[in-house]
Amino acid sequence: QVQLVESGGGLVQAGGSLRLSCTASGSIVRPNTMAWYRQAPGKQRELVASITSGHTTNYTDSVKGRFTISRVNAKNTVDLQMNSLKPEDTAVYYCSYGGLGLRRAWGQGTQVTVSS
Repeated sequence: QVQLVESGGGLVQAGGSLRLSCTASGSIVRPNTMAWYRQAPGKQRELVASITSGHTTNYTDSVKGRFTISRVNAKNTVDLQMNSLKPEDTAVYYCSYGGLGLRRAWGQGTQVTVSS
């Protein structure tokens, strides 16, 4: 099993920045993909950004140019730098671990609130 612990959420004004961090531990296998998802009240969980162990990244359109995902394989960490935050970015953000043939793991979630 893989355990994920997130940190870095909080309250920020529109236009501000936050950095989320996630550390994985346990039975980590490479190659894998780590990602950040988010879920706003009354909405489905959606993929925000993902990054493979080979550092290939993918972003949902609404965050392109504002968010940057990065990882350090040796430390089993993945970060999400969020700039130019908007009220519509308000959600609970979840770290995820997975990949081909791997059982997906989720973090406990961290709240991000952007005030207008």
